[in-house]
Amino acid sequence: MNPGSLDYLLWGALPYVVIAVLVGGTVWRYRYDRFGWTTRSSQLYESRLLRIASPMFHFGILVVIVGHVVGLLIPEPWTSAVGVTGGAYHATALSLGLLAGVTTLGGIALLIWRRRTTGPVFSATTVNDKTMYLVLASAIVSGVAVTMLSAYTGLTGGHENDYRETVSVWFRSVWVLRPDVAAMSAAGTGFKVHALIGLALFALFPFSRLVHAFSAPVGYLFRPYVVYRSRGREAAGATRPARRGWS
Repeated sequence: MNPGSLDYLLWGALPYVVIAVLVGGTVWRYRYDRFGWTTRSSQLYESRLLRIASPMFHFGILVVIVGHVVGLLIPEPWTSAVGVTGGAYHATALSLGLLAGVTTLGGIALLIWRRRTTGPVFSATTVNDKTMYLVLASAIVSGVAVTMLSAYTGLTGGHENDYRETVSVWFRSVWVLRPDVAAMSAAGTGFKVHALIGLALFALFPFSRLVHAFSAPVGYLFRPYVVYRSRGREAAGATRPARRGWS
């Protein structure tokens, strides 16, 4: 299948535009909006659902990220070389993908429900937040769908929906500045839709609350100890001797 001009635009040029927006937007946000570099926590307004939804979403998305790293960055010959057969790979992808997908979907569904039904939380929701939730939920739903389709096809011996022969090849080629447009052009429609939603999500990343994913409390490892001292008797207005120990 020969790629057309639209394929070159979407899979040859667009990824680099998104990378430029992601990097440039993140640098701009860090330099000019450090006080806005936050999730704008709403735990003060409601915590019961948040205690369930937030761990579900975050643990699920971590497994999803690991799955993407393995599926997109590790070529099929590498896994075959260490003894992982195609059937075993797809069976693992199906089981872990289903578990991670259901967990992540359940988490984000609860987060959206909480944000919509809790008055103060909904009042603090911006248009930016609504857009972010829409794109993020679409990425998760489409990702679960195409992953299940690909894993099932691999288990049944098919190759027409094997992303390791199309999407993965294209993804790796982007990072060596030689995008394999033909490989992505041969991918199924579901994978193309999921990839476009993913690109939109990365472009939105630095301008939304998702930017907190780039934060890590590294400074806590090197900050000086916090020393607590009791106030003196005079400062405390004490009128009786200080008691020591268990007395």
